[in-house]
Amino acid sequence: MASKREAWLKMLPADPRPALLESAEPAARFVALTAVLGRPEDDAGVIEARCAVVADPGMRALVDRLPDWESGFTYGGHNSPAFPPNLLRLLHGMGVRCGDFPVLERMLDAMPRHQAADGRYLTPGGVTGRTPEAWTSLPCDHFAICEALLLFGRRNAPGMDLALARVRDTLADTAQGPAWHCIPDPVAKWRGPGRKDDACLQVTVEALRLFGLVEKAQRPAALTDAARTLLRAWRRRDEEKPYFFGHGKRFIEGKWPPTWYDASAVLEALAPWTAVWKGRAAATEDRSSVAELVQAVAGLFGPDGQVTPRSCYKGFETHSFGQKKRPSPWATARLCGLLKVYSDF
Repeated sequence: MASKREAWLKMLPADPRPALLESAEPAARFVALTAVLGRPEDDAGVIEARCAVVADPGMRALVDRLPDWESGFTYGGHNSPAFPPNLLRLLHGMGVRCGDFPVLERMLDAMPRHQAADGRYLTPGGVTGRTPEAWTSLPCDHFAICEALLLFGRRNAPGMDLALARVRDTLADTAQGPAWHCIPDPVAKWRGPGRKDDACLQVTVEALRLFGLVEKAQRPAALTDAARTLLRAWRRRDEEKPYFFGHGKRFIEGKWPPTWYDASAVLEALAPWTAVWKGRAAATEDRSSVAELVQAVAGLFGPDGQVTPRSCYKGFETHSFGQKKRPSPWATARLCGLLKVYSDF
């Protein structure tokens, strides 16, 4: 019988853990041991699993996709897996850590070298990713760079205090509630396709995640109100579509590898802010909204307790999360770890 900590298993047709622990995919075993079973990263079994992650040819192939940050490169937009901060976040989620690959360290060293006076870390490629000679920054550039640096232990990177202040100070009142706007780059003078007073749900997700990685003193006072704005957007999905972010089938199913706004991204963003969705202080409507999102994600599991991706970015067919014909151990482990967070709320 599942314990309270394992209540998430009751939502699934079958227990996925045995298959994950026996998987031939090192990243799936690592996530199963850490996020699902709760073992620390200094556990002997976890260390062994992570060594297998680093030695995995598939992981090395992903690392080889990292471009030279300084020489300029193109990418297909901020939701693209080719956008380096997205790739760095994917690698971290699969078990890669500081010191594992020299090319990763070089990129983390290079990212803080380009910073605007207002604190924004800049990206080569311009706001659309297609002009490699341009150094600009929208919030979905700057926030993603900050998060990648923090994930890989670069809290003391040059300019990080100023960079975090920029994120903190741009939390604003939007048409949907406290959140973050898409703020045009002063050089490119371009912003996303939405009303200027709307919340950008993607950068709000990014901000909530990155502030979960820093000390309390660095967080804005209205942070939990921004978390509630995400839940309000879900509740009003039939009435509003801020910045064209919808909440239909694609929002629930996501697209693999995960890079953009979807149900799992919202649950990841909300996870550190338990006062919003757990306990007596949480509003009934917010608790209900989280329960709906959790149940929707649980609905992605097949009869065998495994997750088969339903939409994938091209170019990742050799990875389990990049095909739609069979279950993906890593996708299964990732969503299991997420469901476990919400086991006892």
